[in-house]
Amino acid sequence: MTDDARFEDGREAPLNLGALDTDDLQVISSLVQDAVFPITEMRWEARARRFALLLNRFRWEDAGKERHAPERVQALLSFEGVLRVSSQGIDRSDTDMILSILSVSFDAGEDGAGHITLTLAGDGAIRLTVEAIDATLRDVTRPYVAPSKTVPEHDT
Repeated sequence: MTDDARFEDGREAPLNLGALDTDDLQVISSLVQDAVFPITEMRWEARARRFALLLNRFRWEDAGKERHAPERVQALLSFEGVLRVSSQGIDRSDTDMILSILSVSFDAGEDGAGHITLTLAGDGAIRLTVEAIDATLRDVTRPYVAPSKTVPEHDT
């Protein structure tokens, strides 16, 4: 028998959200806060103008937390119309590195273009130069009990 949670237990469906403006992106940012991912699960397809991350995100939206342990789920966070990707505070040669997202934000430029910044724990950041906001967050596995069995906490 597995300890993994089931969508049916919480009567919740997997997330499949899109973001086309800053308000939408704020929703996605709140849902991926404290998501963790190995550096090897980050891809930029320059020809397709796509950047994607396979995340293990904490299920902040889980309405059934009182019935079971805190959960995580693997999710795909992708961005379209990406012209350039840069990073700071990340050693891309360290293939064992695990990164954690604190927030996702947008700095507008001209005509809808701008920069999406994924702020990471430990002073790291990933910056995407984009034609416009075009992001998708989609759960791709069933939820599972968070290995820590705790809710992430932040210093205020």
